[in-house]
Amino acid sequence: MSRIEILQPEQWDPELRDLTHADSATPLEQGLMRMFAHCPGQAKGLAAFGGALKINRTLPDRLVELVRLRIAFHNQCKSCMAIRYQDALDAGLNEDLVCSLENPLEADDLSAAEKAALAYGEAFATNHLSIDDDTYDGLREHFSEAQLVELGMTVAFFVGFGRLAATWNMIEELPESFQDPQAGTLTPWNRESIAVR
Repeated sequence: MSRIEILQPEQWDPELRDLTHADSATPLEQGLMRMFAHCPGQAKGLAAFGGALKINRTLPDRLVELVRLRIAFHNQCKSCMAIRYQDALDAGLNEDLVCSLENPLEADDLSAAEKAALAYGEAFATNHLSIDDDTYDGLREHFSEAQLVELGMTVAFFVGFGRLAATWNMIEELPESFQDPQAGTLTPWNRESIAVR
């Protein structure tokens, strides 16, 4: 059970509800916004930022989703691990590819750019101070300066809010394996996922 009270859309600030299309979204698609709605001013700003990251994205959807799922594993965010976003599925993400995240640097089905982004995201999530000039020089082989900034903002968003989501334990709509408190360390490469818009 969630550790923060979940607010139903009819309890949200009307502007926030409209901004996030809450009335047409499933509870899982409403996600953390159901808790953020307790603070509508901040929630509106966060929705605008998260929306800008997605709408103005220049990085491939598949790459972003792979990075998100690998970070979700390190965060042990159950809802983050269970969700697959439709835009990434449309861009070629499938469960075989997600299984590559168990050992991404050894995977045959990941591009060099995806491996570089995954290594960056993993370092950001586990030992951010290990990221150095060599890391960025390696990333520049695949990404422009603007894409490096985009990748950094995206990874920071995933690490920070994924950790917050993990502490809030929002699991009500997830498959059973993600609801088991005795499950130990979970992974996104388990073939029990839910696609959302």
